Amino acid sequence: MKILLVNKYHYLKGGSETYYFELGNMLKKNGHEIAYFSMEDEKNIRTNCKEYFVPNIDMNSKNITKSLEVIYSSENKKLMDYALEEFKPDIVHINNFQRQLSASIIKSIKEHNIPVVYTAHDLQAICPASAMLRHGKICDKCLNCTKYNCFFNKCIKDSTLKSLLASIEATYYKRKKIYDKFDIIISPSNFVANMLKKGGIDTKIVTLHNYINIREFSSYKTIDDNYAFYFGRLSIEKGIFNLIEAFSKQEFGRLLIAGDGPEKNNIEKYIKDKNLENRIKLIGFLSRDEVKEYISKSSFVVVPSIWYENCPYSILETLAMGKAVVGSRIGGIPELINDNENGYLYDYDDVKRLSNIIKKLFSDKDKRQKMGQKSRRLAKEKYNIDNYYNKIIKLYEGVVGK
Repeated sequence: MKILLVNKYHYLKGGSETYYFELGNMLKKNGHEIAYFSMEDEKNIRTNCKEYFVPNIDMNSKNITKSLEVIYSSENKKLMDYALEEFKPDIVHINNFQRQLSASIIKSIKEHNIPVVYTAHDLQAICPASAMLRHGKICDKCLNCTKYNCFFNKCIKDSTLKSLLASIEATYYKRKKIYDKFDIIISPSNFVANMLKKGGIDTKIVTLHNYINIREFSSYKTIDDNYAFYFGRLSIEKGIFNLIEAFSKQEFGRLLIAGDGPEKNNIEKYIKDKNLENRIKLIGFLSRDEVKEYISKSSFVVVPSIWYENCPYSILETLAMGKAVVGSRIGGIPELINDNENGYLYDYDDVKRLSNIIKKLFSDKDKRQKMGQKSRRLAKEKYNIDNYYNKIIKLYEGVVGK
């Protein structure tokens, strides 16, 4: 089968990009011919496959005419036309495309009468800001009413222009029923699937949790070096301040924080003001291999998000490494953690409960090791790459068959 994979970024920026490249590798290993369609960028990864790129768009441009191309780009449509006519795919699999690639590429695919699958890595289809967050708090104002709430509340980086463009885009997509043009929408969590349905998306939605290549984690020697580990973006929605506050309420163990983001300086100040430098350490941005090394030596991993996570790779990687995981009870996180079996869940804003869980795990090494064993077993049985391949190929074949 010939499959065109689409994603607006062609380098490892987040979960969507991890999925995009891993999916391509998986399909190639199983004998399929792959091509990629994305945006030009100096950070782009070369794949030794056919690659098609649209010009890089400056999302910080103050040129209104140029900015409107995030909604519909005639140039991007022509480039998608070219890719489809040259590569002649049997199916197109779209990931994140909004803004940088625009809805024009969907029009091109439909005009060529090629089946198209979309993976919803976030809630962009029902929320102009994609995260259902308004200044750090959960918000559902745009769910079933005007998308201009995003503009009124300046939800995107507190910017009037960016929030206005997002509201115009979301309104355009809704009127043109862009998300109803897909043959199937894949949701990596039941939570996001249900939210899309609540938001009025009529396309058939299938839940397929993300997968993990267990073999990549088999070579690591797992030890317990008596520290909790957080890795990810240093931002408000990730709940990082709740995690630090929870650590400040008890005296057990250490916390290592890997990553970078807009709250880095505030986090450093908070740690210093609370006199926590001896117990909490920021270790900066790490490569994927370095992250795996730190997971393998951790006592457990914490995912303290306060927003609607979908199917975080941070949890899947923790399961694959055979470590206990503590996660907030929000979004798709509870679908990956069996409470009191392979880890613990807590209400996302319950700092006291989180602190007690951390204390409990640090004081019971045998408990966390048994949880880690269950994590590894869960990854092997439920989130392995072979299961995912079999499921997604059946979806592809069903769509192409129509």
